[in-house]
Amino acid sequence: MTLLTVWPDDDPGTVLLRTEDGAEIQSELKRLGVRFERWAVVDGLSATPTSEEVLAAYRENVDRVVESEGYVLVDAMHMTPSDDPEWLEKAAAARTKFLAEHTHDDDEDRFFARGSGVFYLHVGEQVYAVLCEAGDLLSVPANTTHWFDMGTRPDYVSVRFFHDDEGWVGNFTGSPIAESFPDFETLVASRPQ
Repeated sequence: MTLLTVWPDDDPGTVLLRTEDGAEIQSELKRLGVRFERWAVVDGLSATPTSEEVLAAYRENVDRVVESEGYVLVDAMHMTPSDDPEWLEKAAAARTKFLAEHTHDDDEDRFFARGSGVFYLHVGEQVYAVLCEAGDLLSVPANTTHWFDMGTRPDYVSVRFFHDDEGWVGNFTGSPIAESFPDFETLVASRPQ
């Protein structure tokens, strides 16, 4: 289940809201201009699916989003854990980059076909952490200050939507705020088993 946690941006020890209720998450995020949807998860994707395989499995929903939002580029990618030192180094470098607070000139729409990741949205004086899991689509509007944590051993398959392939270049704020808030592993571990 998706988890939304909200804190004041200057006090990560004070939780203002914590919910796994889909309707409440959707309502809370809608106030920020963030679209949140849940799609049925398709079984049968291979362990390391191609972009074409993932897009074919979710074709109806992908086409609907492309048509309604005007996206011109769509792809799917996967991160699959490995003990290979080169993979571990690349995963650590990618995580470090995305953990820095930034914005994009384009919307950031991502659907999780498998696995999970956390989007942290810094809006106004609050931080909204959205722990997305398989079946979740989150659309972060252009110029929204945020960061993303995929964990120390990223394991997910996601569909990404673009208006412009250069729109996803990060504009980094230089703020160290991400270092203060619970990371991916902490949020996952905090959920009831």
